[in-house]
Amino acid sequence: MSKKGLFVILTVAGFILALVAAFLSIYTVNEGERGIVLRNGKVVTVAGPGMGLKIPFIESVEKITVRNEAMLYKGLSAYSSDQQPAQMTVSVNFHIPPSEVERVYAGYKTVENMKTRLIARQIPTQLENVFGQYTAVSAVQNRTRLVLDVQNALRKSVDGPVVIDTVQIENIDFSEAYEKSIEDRMKAEVAIATRRQNLETEKIEAQITVTKAQATADSKLAAAKADSESIRLRGSAEAEAIRAKGEALKDNPSLVSLTTAERWDGKLPASMIPGGSVPFISVK
Repeated sequence: MSKKGLFVILTVAGFILALVAAFLSIYTVNEGERGIVLRNGKVVTVAGPGMGLKIPFIESVEKITVRNEAMLYKGLSAYSSDQQPAQMTVSVNFHIPPSEVERVYAGYKTVENMKTRLIARQIPTQLENVFGQYTAVSAVQNRTRLVLDVQNALRKSVDGPVVIDTVQIENIDFSEAYEKSIEDRMKAEVAIATRRQNLETEKIEAQITVTKAQATADSKLAAAKADSESIRLRGSAEAEAIRAKGEALKDNPSLVSLTTAERWDGKLPASMIPGGSVPFISVK
């Protein structure tokens, strides 16, 4: 091979090697991620979203997500304080703060490892501890508080470069026999509440009836008192009139004759009793 041919081959090889080196020196980090730039396995820096440069063959980039992540656990078992077994499905939402991605890589290398070693181990334990403080009935009736208690317990127990956002208990399944007993108890409570409401309604209706009856009686009593007072007043007026007339007759005896004359129609009696006197009116 001539020197010229060798030069061409070396030039092409160098060009290709330069292209490969240039290609390998460029990296990109997507939104919602952070890049751990490693130089011979040692963390050099943490890169944000965008394009960056690294030394080919010497530096590498590992990506850690900082997006919200969700974990779902089915069939978790726990006993209530009254020894009722339950099967639950629990979901956990979390995220890694951007400032903690280096700790995540140093301690766990990947998010999956962190989830397994840091979070997953705590979920069944904390669920058992918290659920064991509730009776089966109170766990159902106070489910919101139960979820908050589990969430707070998990947050306290998870000590690491992660933030527990929310915890949800998707469902609580008791044994069929116990769920049937709860259903029967609920029906009984509803029946009792309905009966109590009916009794209250009847009591109110009875009070309304008594009130109406009392009002009617009061009205009649008032009317009777009014009538009695009216009769008394009329009697008093008549008695006063009679008394006045009596006083007038006593003071003026001729008033009787005057009254008789005023009422006489001028006719003499058609028949007279033998020996009787003829009525007359003396006029002065």
